[in-house]
Amino acid sequence: MAKVPCAIAMGSNLGNSQHTLFQALQALHCPPLMTVVAQSSLYQTVPIGPPQPDILNACVLLDTTLSAVALLHQLLSIEQQFGRERQQRWGPRTLDLDLLFYDQAVVTTPTLEIPHPRFRERAFVLIPLAEIAPNWCDPISGQTVLTLCQSVNPSGVQRLGPIVA
Repeated sequence: MAKVPCAIAMGSNLGNSQHTLFQALQALHCPPLMTVVAQSSLYQTVPIGPPQPDILNACVLLDTTLSAVALLHQLLSIEQQFGRERQQRWGPRTLDLDLLFYDQAVVTTPTLEIPHPRFRERAFVLIPLAEIAPNWCDPISGQTVLTLCQSVNPSGVQRLGPIVA
């Protein structure tokens, strides 16, 4: 099967989040199924939702031979390996992996929506994504990630540096 480019958003705000994101990055690099092509810097962001600690966010570009559904299942499996429990919408999490783009596919099913339905409004996704994929074109709006990034409020998103253990 041909390799498909994908974009993944990563986040964590429970436990040692920086170490968790570093380890998750290692788990995402699983040739030949998934190969990490690029990774953004690490960003500290103000959370959306109930009161909780700030979140560490980053984005990753992958090439994958998995289908979109199989990739989603792989991401959910990695989240579970890191103790992810879904108790509260937008609540604190050990690890969150969101499939943002699967090449230029537009998918709407009960369990999967690509592109990610809320990425266009989220500075904590667009800023790190623009760092590594500024020219990726959103297949719904036709706008580049950089253009979308310039339309969001960047306050509450602070660049920390590279993702390290």
